[in-house]
Amino acid sequence: MTRSLGVLFAGALLFAPAQWLNYPTPGTPRGADGKPNLSAKAPRAANGKPDLSGVWRTAYDSPDENERLFGLGVKAFIEPGDDPSTFSKYFLNILVDFPSDRSPMRAAAAELFRQNTERKANSSSARCLPQGLPRTDINSYAPFKIIQTPDVIAVLYEVDNTHRQIYTDGRPLPVDPQPTWGGYSVGRWDGDTLIVDAAGFNEGTWLDSGGHPHSDALRIHERFHRRDFGHMDLSVTVDDPKMYTKPFTIKVTELLLPDTDILESVCNENEKDRAHMDK
Repeated sequence: MTRSLGVLFAGALLFAPAQWLNYPTPGTPRGADGKPNLSAKAPRAANGKPDLSGVWRTAYDSPDENERLFGLGVKAFIEPGDDPSTFSKYFLNILVDFPSDRSPMRAAAAELFRQNTERKANSSSARCLPQGLPRTDINSYAPFKIIQTPDVIAVLYEVDNTHRQIYTDGRPLPVDPQPTWGGYSVGRWDGDTLIVDAAGFNEGTWLDSGGHPHSDALRIHERFHRRDFGHMDLSVTVDDPKMYTKPFTIKVTELLLPDTDILESVCNENEKDRAHMDK
């Protein structure tokens, strides 16, 4: 497996949990002590579909496991209140499940990955540009907020102050879209699971913080399943035939952050990282 951290945290901004003090989230099930009951039943929207609304963050992974996978270097970036050694292993390396001699990267992707590893400023986050999908959805250090309506689901990302719209009104993906940073997303319900297809991405982002690239042929297939009040299973399939020999799937758990909210994040405000990175 790939053990090098490479440009793992190039341009990364670390966030503390954001919250509105003294404004508990209405409708939150609570125990006798007043604390949120995260194992209660998942809520339902007025149309009977599972309600995915809330503030979510990707579950941490074991520091010991990340150290085994990535080496001691993962602990070099620990700051008070932020421990990168606990970040999702897929955020660190989306191909971590593949042995190095069985990587699905094509030659073009391997060359871009090498360049990204050597040139830290290649990262969109290092240039205060959007981080894109699926990186923002598997980000352990910054939450995102889902606002659900019957015809569209909005996702607000704290990490780079961007948003995403998932249309659930039956429309198909655009046939020949203008490529964008966040692409275009449409969703449908399969029982209690929201299935989302996304395409139309530009080539300006990485799949993870480690530098794995994608092309404009990228398609992302996601499955969101809120198994109880405080836990949501997220499966992400990456399909990019220009860069990878086959589609591959990762699975993470999203944790609800009750009684809290996201804050704005403006990378260009007092940004000082890029001047210290390799060009």
